This record gives sequence, C-alpha cells and structure tokens, in this order.
Amino acid sequence: VQLQASGGGLVQAGDSLRLSCLFSGHSFSNYHMAWLRQAPGKEHELVAAIGWSGRSKTYADALKGRFTISRDNSKNTMYLQMNSLKPEDTANYYCAARSQVPTKNWGLSFMDEVDARGQGTQVTVSS
Repeated sequence: VQLQASGGGLVQAGDSLRLSCLFSGHSFSNYHMAWLRQAPGKEHELVAAIGWSGRSKTYADALKGRFTISRDNSKNTMYLQMNSLKPEDTANYYCAARSQVPTKNWGLSFMDEVDARGQGTQVTVSS
C-alpha cells in the first residue's frame, strides 16, 4: 500500500484548504483511513478517521465543526476539508491506512500500528 498526501500550503488564518490522499497498491475500499498531524516539537495527533464505506467518521474533539473527512472509493482518494484555519493548525498532515480497527476507540487505533503511512503535506497558517 502506498499513500500520497497533497494539497498543503501556506495560508492565512481564516482560510480553507482541502487535502487529498491518493491510495494505491491494494483495494482502497478494504481499508479504514485517517488523517493525522504533527507539529514541530509536538507529538503526532489524530485529526479524523473514516471507515471503509465512508459512513463512520470520528474527529478530534477540538477540530469538530471546522474539519470534514470524506472519501471517494471510486477514485481511491480520501479528503480533508479544513475551514477557518488557525495558526495552531500548522503541522505536517499525513494519511494512514488500517485494514482492521477495533470496535472501541477505533479512531485512536491509528495512533498505534498502521498498515501504511504517507509522507505528509505541510500546512502552514500565518496569523
């Protein structure tokens, strides 16, 4: 499995960005997906996760309402729509895939072992 994130950039506070994660090497619809981020000097954190069908979604509490995760299985692509960006959203955003997730706290399972992880795309938000 290979993952390629794109769509990052330098924006001003209040702007929007849409990130994309292109999946290849296996059947995309067999995988649960997630966006994570890591800021300089900080631990990585879960941004959002989405189930294989797109029906199940989970978000970091602090990001609910501003970020929206989605996927298009026909295009082997996952998306992250980010609105009302803040300087504290500055980080390297990367995507990850898991073929199986636990029943409980399934989103947080992407913080542990994953089947694949992309290089990430840098998002920088200026004030």
